[in-house]
Amino acid sequence: MEIKSSENASFQKVYEQVFPVLMRVAYHVTYNMDVSEDIVQEAFIRFYEKNIDFKSLDEAKYWLIRVTKNLAINVVKRKSREKAMVDKIKKIPKTPVQNGEDVLLDSETKEMVRVAVEKLPEKLKSVLILKEYADLNYKQIGLVLKISESNVKVRIHRARKLMSSMIDRGEIHVSR
Repeated sequence: MEIKSSENASFQKVYEQVFPVLMRVAYHVTYNMDVSEDIVQEAFIRFYEKNIDFKSLDEAKYWLIRVTKNLAINVVKRKSREKAMVDKIKKIPKTPVQNGEDVLLDSETKEMVRVAVEKLPEKLKSVLILKEYADLNYKQIGLVLKISESNVKVRIHRARKLMSSMIDRGEIHVSR
């Protein structure tokens, strides 16, 4: 018996006989009854719209099983990707939202510090850069510069004090 997928009588016959099988296929891929119903409905919509001539009911059934299985697998893959994205987003550390004024003040402060460091005498600038930007301790800085650890501490103290006074006196100008 020939089946025309877009002929109402044929469609009705296929629907009644194949629907339970398709539901079982979709359910055992997705394990969700609501999603399975949507998938089976989508399979039957495609069946009807394709307007295919099948030689037998079994041929139509196998075609629908293949379509249903593929749709169900696609749904599971999509859900898996969505879950992976949600998990990835949950792992991203939350950064506090800054308003425009805070961002501007922060960037101006960083610029003032950079300009102040540039204006320091070389022997004070070098110890401060090694301490703050190279993340070295006093002993390591002393070894690099071939000076005593106590001399490193004194120079860092002087560098910070000089920078502070330059900023307080308004000697540092940030160009915008």
